[in-house]
Amino acid sequence: MAGRVDPPQIVACPNGPLLVRGDMDLTTPDGEPIERTRKTVALCRCGVSAIKPFCDGTHKAIGFKAP
Repeated sequence: MAGRVDPPQIVACPNGPLLVRGDMDLTTPDGEPIERTRKTVALCRCGVSAIKPFCDGTHKAIGFKAP
């Protein structure tokens, strides 16, 4: 359908990041906007990424486990 906009989604990848899909604003805890350059972004859940809040794949190297 023309003009249809799918709602934003957040999907937790097993043992990996949170995938944020769609049109959604990201902000810091202080309310400052975080620039998005892609429609889908991966956010770090392991806490070790060098490019937080985005995932850099470090979860694989450290053996991060989460459902």
